[in-house]
Amino acid sequence: MILIAAAVLFAGAAMSAQTKFAHVDFNELLQLMPETDSAMVQMDAAYKEANDTYNTMLAEYQTKAQQFQEKQATWTSAVRDSKARELSDIEARINDFNQAIQQDMNQLNQTLMAPIQQKATDVVNTLAKAKGVIYVFNSTSLLYIDETQSIDLTPEARTMLNIPDDKTIESVMAARQAQAEAAAAAQ
Repeated sequence: MILIAAAVLFAGAAMSAQTKFAHVDFNELLQLMPETDSAMVQMDAAYKEANDTYNTMLAEYQTKAQQFQEKQATWTSAVRDSKARELSDIEARINDFNQAIQQDMNQLNQTLMAPIQQKATDVVNTLAKAKGVIYVFNSTSLLYIDETQSIDLTPEARTMLNIPDDKTIESVMAARQAQAEAAAAAQ
């Protein structure tokens, strides 16, 4: 009986010694990958085009609304009703455009990011298999990590994904903020 208990304890200890855990900052990988920069350029271009179209539609609406306000007293009821329907139609087109463009932008984001996410996942899986890891956790969603008990795959994944050492979330965010401010100043 003692031998069986000792064997069970030994087997349990051996299994826990073989169990390897790893963690990775998956969000960091996704945001810093060179492919994400390219996707962001495409998203920014699509957003700018959509915003330009929206502004054109809005300017048309504002011009016609102002004209309606200024001249409605001089128009016959038939002309006034026609102009009011025209304004209502433009407003409906603007609302339809907003809904459609939001869906289009979400779809474009998913289309552009899916292969990037897959590439990062593949790299993490490759590293985990090479290190004999059975679980990899996303470190941004954990409350606690004992880094002495878990392998950090982030540095090696960054290398495999061609992310420069000096590229950080902060530097990317600062660059995007500067681009947004430059675009706002240009308008």
